[in-house]
Amino acid sequence: MHSRTQYIGWVNIRWMILFSILQAFGLQTVFGQASFYRGINLNGPAVVIDGRAWEGDGAQDFACSNERMENNQVALNPKVGVEAAKMIRTSQWGKRFSMEVRNVPDDEYQIFAYVWEDNRSTSFDLFVNQRRVLEKHQSGAAGSWKRLGPWKSKPTEGILRVEAQGGDANVSGLEIWRGEGDVPPPDLSGFNRTPTVDEMAFFENRIRPLLVEHCYECHSVDSKEVGGGLLLDSHRGIERGGDNGQAIEPLDLRSSLIFQAVQHAGNDLKMPPAGPLRRDQVEDLAKWIEMGAPDPRDTDTVALRKTKSSIDWEKARDFWSLRPVAEVELPIDPEDRWSLKGIDRFVWEGLKKEGLSPSPDADRSTWIRRVTYDLTGLPPSLEEIDAFLADTSERAFEKVVDRLLASKQYGERWGRHWLDVVRYSDTAGDNSDFPIPQMIKYRDWVLDAFQSDLPYDRFVLEQLAGDLLPYTSTEDQKKQVIATGYIAGARRFGSRVDDYPQHLTIEDTLDNLGKTFLATTLNCARCHDHKFDPVTTEDYYALYGIFHSTRYPWPGIELDQRQRDLVPLIEQDQAKKALDERESKIKEFSDRHKSLVSMVEKASEEQKKAIEVQVKEAKESLDSLQKAPLPFDQAYALQEGAKFEDVAVQIKGDPLKVGDVVPRRFLKVLHGEPLKNGAQGSGRLELARWIIDPKNPLTSRVMVNRIWLGHFGTGIVKTPNDFGRQGREPTHPELLDWLANQFQRQGWSIKAMHREVVLSRTYRQASSGNGRSLQVDPGNTLYGRFPRRRLDAESIRDTLLVLSGQLDESRGGPHPFPPQSEWKFTQHNPFKAIYESNHRSVYLMTQRIQRHPYLAIFDGADPASSTPLRLTSTTPIQALYFLNDSFVHSQASGFAKRLIQRTMSDEDRLDIAFRMTTGRPPSKEERLDAMQFLRTVSETESVESDRGLSAWEALVRVLFRLNEFVYVD
Repeated sequence: MHSRTQYIGWVNIRWMILFSILQAFGLQTVFGQASFYRGINLNGPAVVIDGRAWEGDGAQDFACSNERMENNQVALNPKVGVEAAKMIRTSQWGKRFSMEVRNVPDDEYQIFAYVWEDNRSTSFDLFVNQRRVLEKHQSGAAGSWKRLGPWKSKPTEGILRVEAQGGDANVSGLEIWRGEGDVPPPDLSGFNRTPTVDEMAFFENRIRPLLVEHCYECHSVDSKEVGGGLLLDSHRGIERGGDNGQAIEPLDLRSSLIFQAVQHAGNDLKMPPAGPLRRDQVEDLAKWIEMGAPDPRDTDTVALRKTKSSIDWEKARDFWSLRPVAEVELPIDPEDRWSLKGIDRFVWEGLKKEGLSPSPDADRSTWIRRVTYDLTGLPPSLEEIDAFLADTSERAFEKVVDRLLASKQYGERWGRHWLDVVRYSDTAGDNSDFPIPQMIKYRDWVLDAFQSDLPYDRFVLEQLAGDLLPYTSTEDQKKQVIATGYIAGARRFGSRVDDYPQHLTIEDTLDNLGKTFLATTLNCARCHDHKFDPVTTEDYYALYGIFHSTRYPWPGIELDQRQRDLVPLIEQDQAKKALDERESKIKEFSDRHKSLVSMVEKASEEQKKAIEVQVKEAKESLDSLQKAPLPFDQAYALQEGAKFEDVAVQIKGDPLKVGDVVPRRFLKVLHGEPLKNGAQGSGRLELARWIIDPKNPLTSRVMVNRIWLGHFGTGIVKTPNDFGRQGREPTHPELLDWLANQFQRQGWSIKAMHREVVLSRTYRQASSGNGRSLQVDPGNTLYGRFPRRRLDAESIRDTLLVLSGQLDESRGGPHPFPPQSEWKFTQHNPFKAIYESNHRSVYLMTQRIQRHPYLAIFDGADPASSTPLRLTSTTPIQALYFLNDSFVHSQASGFAKRLIQRTMSDEDRLDIAFRMTTGRPPSKEERLDAMQFLRTVSETESVESDRGLSAWEALVRVLFRLNEFVYVD
């Protein structure tokens, strides 16, 4: 009788034999793995790649007749072994590239195409059996190559056809696997995976001792700091390479950095530092490299080093902002007769510990001006002030707040706060700053979301993945798609198309996403692990892969001055029909243009001039058609990418130097798990759900801190975009967590948070404070008084329009951008415009690379980067603006006319003027001075009919220059 171990071994052998038989017949997909069907080198010899035989040029049952080329001068990126290089460097190319594999048995196949670029980048579409599988693929810089696919397909009448259209597609090889199972990743490195006994002995006797003696001190898992990121104490470390790329290119001495370094031959890279190796050692190293660097060491020291040098995650999670949001009990103090809301109890406790007491309540006129500006960005009307002063009911304050939160102006005010944080702009930010007419749809979505009190978790979800969410109506679907304008609006760079630096746009995306939702400076981990916070480079590229797998819209750029890849806001079949008709028309115009061009070449001198005129007209017609707006509405929004894939770490942030591939996932410190096996899509929906997960301690803390900041001018955490070690710790950590819990319990309602704050006694305090409070707490970190604040730029401008009676309260419509057919913007002639409007300032056209002159004067948001809080400057230009600007004079004239139209005395008008500009009546001294001023100015006017108006215009301009006009107590 066999032992149990023998029995298991015999069963395993039988399964291995059965697997081998099935593999011979191409049937091992039953066990989850596809079988290699064919590999074809399109324009070169037969090669062996990764142990698999590839056919060369002239392969049977294969047709490919395109232009042929070979280039051995351009360095491949990433580098590959000799056999793979033979395949990649020899290729066929063309604008309408086509190849066929014939007599293919009926089955499911997975197809890969190897493409490369030997010159300037181009873009093209790829089709498999007439189905588009890849759109606008960018070939990249010279030397770049990629293995594209897999694309699943069945043969049509025994044929698998691969085609490319667009720019010059440069295709090197075709790789086909049979079956729907997993396809193993290729090994194109050229390393010797099956060394002979003699090669193993050579390594052990000659190479290992050399490495131990001369390299391990700086390049091993036990090194205090690994030199250049290169580990030489394992085969895995050598294959991976270091910061300067691969250390060894198997079979290629000239390209092997380690061989150059050990010779100390005039290269900046000199190893070992103490001096060059002996001649026999250099010869041994050369022989080893030419063997394919056989290496029996199977310990993965790269993984060991990561474990050894990794962050202490449990310790990292003990930082204040990364701890779970605590369940905080409200402080109870029998002596507390002051508190009205939960907030007040925490503030009272903090003040009492310092021996301080809160300030008295502000008077009612001050409070209603304060809360009205806070919630709407506009001053209260005289009728609203009087109604509140006359209301002695217990709910008087609540009624004001409810009215303000229900107003349209609330959404405009607090939507603007959000647009600051997400660096909203109506232009792209590239060096030509192309306009994006559709961005106002996202702006309006934000205003509507605040107005309707869209729960914050849903607000986040739709901005990151609205296009991937289910919907109950076509209108809901449109709104969800428009919401992704948040990501789509990421900044663009440069002026080129074919080698567009997409990595910079993704970098801008991640920078803003980290700051906005997590108050985490993710971009510090782009080139190396974050120096202060527990965010690794792997974390960064795990998130990067999500947006790499996402298709951004194209805004236009200097060398391609038209929009594309926007999302239709009509049914998919209707959009497809319209696009097909358009493409057909473009092809017709394009063919006519090409035909005329070819006629010019063949025409006589007499005929040429007439034909050249037709060529010009045909080109203009084609350009006009290509730039013409589509016959349906579109959103500047996101779509899923043509391919979903993880990305490699970019060493030192350089996309041309890559390291290990990182699975897409969330931050490890927040228990981020990779996307589930079999997950379909970019991962944006999963990312959004990770961010809004109630267990994520950052999301609710960050948002309630922003709400607090909007009412008090500073946050409980005074660095609202940075909750890390370089940021500030909360002044009231228990209050912050209590608010964060309340936020979630109240359904993530932003309006509920407003009520909690502005109905508190803390918010109701006067701004004057008392002497001891000013001495003990000069920065008001204990909130023992209300912080006096200057109005922001939008509120000042909007108030001027309100007072003059010229504010257009309707929603601002599309900006009058020039039509696409007229776009001719370049980096030397970028788009620049200022569109004047009497709508609220939130509707002003906002440019990325040119600030609106008014907003620049009064510290408006920076559209190129996140603005978590507005800085307040005091400059002579601001005073000169109120003295001289035509807009101020125009609004002063309008306000003066409104005052004069009131049938009352000058003293009554003066009372109204003061109340409307400062929220209070004039003092006795101010009244006397103002009346004297009116008389003096009137006496100096030559035209009697204008005397009253001119005097009041002058007085109004004086009121506009009062501190009280631009400050809120």
